[in-house]
Amino acid sequence: MAGYTPGEQPRDGNYIKLNTNENPYPPSPRALAAIRECAADDRLRRYPDPLGTAFRQAASRVLDVDPDAILIGNGSDDILTITTRAFVPEGGTMAAPTPSYILYRTLAQIQGASLEEIPFSDTWQPPSPWPAADANLSVLPNPNSPTGTMVSLSNLKRLACECNGPLIIDEAYADFAEYNALTLLAEHKNVVITRTLSKSYALAGIRFGFAIADPALVREFTKVKDSYNCDMISLAAATAAIEDQAYMREIRRKIIATRERLFQELVHLGFEVLPSQANFLWCRSRKQPVKPLYEELKRRLILVRYMHFEGYGDGLRITVGTDDECDRLLAELRKIV
Repeated sequence: MAGYTPGEQPRDGNYIKLNTNENPYPPSPRALAAIRECAADDRLRRYPDPLGTAFRQAASRVLDVDPDAILIGNGSDDILTITTRAFVPEGGTMAAPTPSYILYRTLAQIQGASLEEIPFSDTWQPPSPWPAADANLSVLPNPNSPTGTMVSLSNLKRLACECNGPLIIDEAYADFAEYNALTLLAEHKNVVITRTLSKSYALAGIRFGFAIADPALVREFTKVKDSYNCDMISLAAATAAIEDQAYMREIRRKIIATRERLFQELVHLGFEVLPSQANFLWCRSRKQPVKPLYEELKRRLILVRYMHFEGYGDGLRITVGTDDECDRLLAELRKIV
């Protein structure tokens, strides 16, 4: 297997990083204080809470769900690994739309399973009926990466009904969107929602994510996760961050405002840009190949993500940075284009 290729993380050079959808703003001051407090006392000599009880209680208050419906993970990628391990047998089948998150294929390969890639419709909705109803696991990112597009709630409900097996709705970017799928959980016991604190909470460096699902499913997931899959510092930071909703909402407001301005400027430069509900934009061009643009931007110390999808083509996924970072990107693009 080829393995998953993460976005570039340069170790030197003064790069503007707009390639891995990191939050351009610092984490909540309360999260930073929790990290300092955790590192300053004697807690680090002990194992962390394997179930993340304090975080689950805090998240349950914020999201209005049962704390027993929450599973903690070392980033949402860990949650996806746990659920794949639990649901997909060797020789089984996963299903996911395309183009979407390329990790899904790697997770299927690790299990010795196959991935059925199902093209989105022209309006970026899943086909009706879902052609892989009997898959051991269906995964749908919402908002989607790399496009930033959203599947409607009505189509999510339809999909949950059509899937004979479990449906993961991967909501890594949901905090930047106009709606989410939490309301589906009460009616559809086969739905699992995954979240991360890497994006809207600016905590990509600590690696923390979680799932929300029927408590009976969470009990089964706990059997196959690593015993201590989240460390003491990440649990402290995540708990403080999710409690500070006012800070998260203010950062969200800034990123969405910059996203809309960047969208308009890229369209003015001649790019085809999809309206996004995430913290990034997907750009294509009919006038010139985009890979040389990616390479030239990198030479000018600006990193964006070049991606190619078989049967669909290529494009640039550009993270929404600060206003200053986006101004620098646009200035260099004007020179290149």
